[in-house]
Amino acid sequence: MTAVEHRPVPASADAPTPPKPMKRKKKLGGRARSGMLLGYLILIGLALIYIYPFIISISASFKTDAEATQNPLGLVPETITFAAYERLFGDVPFPLWAGNTMLVTVVVTLGRVFFDSLAGYALSRLRFRGRTVIFVAFIAILSVPGVVLLIPRFLILQQLGLYDTYGGMIIPLLSTAAGVFIMKQFFDSLPDSIEEAARIDGAGPFRIFWTIVLPMATPALVTLFILSFQGSWNELGHFIVSRQSPELNTLTTGVASLVSGQLGSGNQFPLQLAAAVLMTIPVAVLFFIFQRRIMNTTEGAEKG
Repeated sequence: MTAVEHRPVPASADAPTPPKPMKRKKKLGGRARSGMLLGYLILIGLALIYIYPFIISISASFKTDAEATQNPLGLVPETITFAAYERLFGDVPFPLWAGNTMLVTVVVTLGRVFFDSLAGYALSRLRFRGRTVIFVAFIAILSVPGVVLLIPRFLILQQLGLYDTYGGMIIPLLSTAAGVFIMKQFFDSLPDSIEEAARIDGAGPFRIFWTIVLPMATPALVTLFILSFQGSWNELGHFIVSRQSPELNTLTTGVASLVSGQLGSGNQFPLQLAAAVLMTIPVAVLFFIFQRRIMNTTEGAEKG
């Protein structure tokens, strides 16, 4: 008599899957609840510290000059007026400032996305002598404060004849060491097999970069696009040393002239804060739309 071997019967595809056991929720103790409550209170306090000045800006922009002077920290205006916003588009060349800022920001952002990704790809995927030394130089540049380079940048622009021109405002900002570093780190995460098939077909380095690698770097490109847009939109130091004509004023230099009282008498708090509120809107909208992309910088690398 032979022994019957009992083998496990494989489950068919149509068989219903057994329900997963319910996870029991862990009850928090008194000390854990107190710690969590304390953490929330700290976070709320920090959020208020950051948000409160912006709320004051919005509120004061709807006040009269007299009320803003007497009660600058009041959150609710006694008399709501749009006089500050009307002055921005009447007495102050705010549209000219906004146009200059938009022009410089768009060109600088597109330039940074292209040149930084190109340099990052070269440092990451191409093999040439001195590549490590160049990358170390980029890292060293990241540690140099930007204000240290303002005077040398002014002297170079003056010698090249680019001072007080759009070229002088745009060209020095077309590439940053931080952007090159971000793109190089992303390209390092891509496997070599992605490019091997293209090399066998006879594709050159630029074609591989443009048609194969760059489309896979969308998360890193979006991150670089947002950071470049925000940085060039809020740039102030470079625009101070690269121009002097009022026709080349940007929003940052224009608002700075309002704060210094160059365009009128008195403190003009509502006018200054109305300009500050309006120049904040594009960057805030862009950030809220793409904030998830900033956090998922390595998404494309994992899929590749």
